[in-house]
Amino acid sequence: MSIYIPKKNLSTQSRYRPEIDGLRAFAVVAVIINHFNKDLLPGGYLGVDIFFVISGFVITSSLFQRPSKNFKDFISRFYERRIKRLVPALSVFVIITSMAICVFNPEPSTALKTGLTSLFGLSNLYLFKQSTDYFAQSTELNVFTHTWSLGVEEQFYIIFPFLIWFSGFGRQTKNGDRNLFLIIGTVAITSLIGFLYLYPINQSAAYFLMPTRFWEMASGCLLFIGLQKRNFIEHLIEKVPPILVLALIVSMMYLPMSWATASTVAVVVLTSVLIVSLKKQTKAYKFFTSPKVVYIGLISYSLYLWHWGVLSISRWTVGIHWWSIPLQVALMLGLAIISYRYIETPLRQGNWFGKRWMTLVVGSGVMVMLSGVLIALERPLKKIIYLGKKQTLETPSYSGLSKEKCPPGQKFDINLISNCILSSSNSKHILSIGDSQTGHLIPLLNKLHSNDGYGVYLYTKGGTTFPSLIETRNNQRKNPDLFRKIYKNSTNFFNYYFSQMKKGDIIILSSRYELRWGNNPIPKQQRGLKFTYYDSSNKILSKDESYKRWKALFDNIAEKSLSKGIKVIVFNSIPTFPDVFAQDRQWFNSLNNKNFGLKRKDYINHSKLVDSALNSLENKYSNVEVFDIFSELCPESQIFCTNKKYKDQWHISSEGALSLYESLLKKLS
Repeated sequence: MSIYIPKKNLSTQSRYRPEIDGLRAFAVVAVIINHFNKDLLPGGYLGVDIFFVISGFVITSSLFQRPSKNFKDFISRFYERRIKRLVPALSVFVIITSMAICVFNPEPSTALKTGLTSLFGLSNLYLFKQSTDYFAQSTELNVFTHTWSLGVEEQFYIIFPFLIWFSGFGRQTKNGDRNLFLIIGTVAITSLIGFLYLYPINQSAAYFLMPTRFWEMASGCLLFIGLQKRNFIEHLIEKVPPILVLALIVSMMYLPMSWATASTVAVVVLTSVLIVSLKKQTKAYKFFTSPKVVYIGLISYSLYLWHWGVLSISRWTVGIHWWSIPLQVALMLGLAIISYRYIETPLRQGNWFGKRWMTLVVGSGVMVMLSGVLIALERPLKKIIYLGKKQTLETPSYSGLSKEKCPPGQKFDINLISNCILSSSNSKHILSIGDSQTGHLIPLLNKLHSNDGYGVYLYTKGGTTFPSLIETRNNQRKNPDLFRKIYKNSTNFFNYYFSQMKKGDIIILSSRYELRWGNNPIPKQQRGLKFTYYDSSNKILSKDESYKRWKALFDNIAEKSLSKGIKVIVFNSIPTFPDVFAQDRQWFNSLNNKNFGLKRKDYINHSKLVDSALNSLENKYSNVEVFDIFSELCPESQIFCTNKKYKDQWHISSEGALSLYESLLKKLS
């Protein structure tokens, strides 16, 4: 996060600059607004990119004013400062927030593992590993999601001091600054190319991994070096009005997600320009150096830590409403001020043990000790401190298929395919294939197997409907060839299973077709999602032509199935909800678990194109039936749809899946 420069800097170029803290304040406020409500500032997450540039600039200036001729002294001093700067506030935040989430979350394992890895600067890697399912439950319920940026910075700190030393910059040798500029510049260009290449095809890697973020912190480093040796650069840039630069940064934050790559690069460049152009005679400088703005910048590290914890736990409890926002902001500020005043400042400035190696050892020991506490919270203690009753939504699954044995998106492998098959005792099999809307039916499929003897063939891949056109979307999977590879795997599973099927078997198709063909995605975080469709030669198709071809894919499956005497059951769209909510219904989250005011008729209008296509299919083919999961979850008697059987905004819980048993069994029969 942010790095505070003491006021006792030695050189005039690297002396304390209050406007830098003012810029930190701007960045952290942008992030907080975005995390409160993405509609207010869609690109507020770019505040983290501003922090990265500031960190590179400040850490370089800090090392410049602390030269050393002794490698051991240089490295140990650097890591001592980093531990004293980062570990105390982070440790207190992690331990308090971990206990708090265990009070309200009956299954806090993912959050606790994220918190544990954050202590060692690895939460970005853990979150990257968890991000493989695009339609996983929102990360807004994980109290430690935001620590990914700390992981990126801490991994940067592992590499950076060695580059500083071996370039000669840390020893202030004759060509040290030039060497560092060339080294950092080369690595930064490589990093930027990696970011630009990966973002369209693997957004999670580009977003979470340090190598594809290195260029942002490197930009701050290169800026500092350039200002030391090239005064004409400063004289040229300082002519740019900082208020104009600031306006451009804000405008970048309102660009659509399809421009995310360009807006990230632009914000990094504009932040560098703003750092140079903020001169004392400008109005922007006066604003950024006003005492209250500077103070927000000084507490920005603690504020960044605590703001997400407050928001996430609010989503597990009271929710976020217009009337709750002032209280939540006050709580964020109060916790940040306490952290800054009583933890950050005294422990950063204090001489812990007199000997540097003791600081390093004790700092590491504290993190190991806290890890033990988090492990205890995850296992023996979580049920003891949980305030709610035993889970009310999740019903124990019937034995059979599981996500552990048959993971979503499993590659087509004949040797492993048996993990996704249940044998039949009634001579009938169900082939269930689709995106995560198929995955959430696993408890239901297991019950049909256990109670009624149906065999099951399963394949599920989050974010990949079946059947599907070749598609890309504006926030990830932007390469149609990548989707071809992903969809080929689904097709291989379908063809293999279909070849095993015989007369009397059933195919169940369940996917989020409404996300592609609905009038407007209802979950807030998906409202900017746009799909593009292609033909076999990668030619872009119009929306009307895409819709026709998509319907033709169902015709093909229906005809093939009819010729073999196989029944096809297609699930229509389930109601989806706009806001994140905690799945476990308890007294402490009753306000947040109410319906969100969307009328049943609005859902029907949203899914009109999908329902029309599926109803036409049912009328056209004698072997096709539509399973009206919509009415099962939101009966006609309800004016408003409720989320009582859901585990997140667009997935039903085990109880929700099992509630469909009787109705689906009639269809199967």
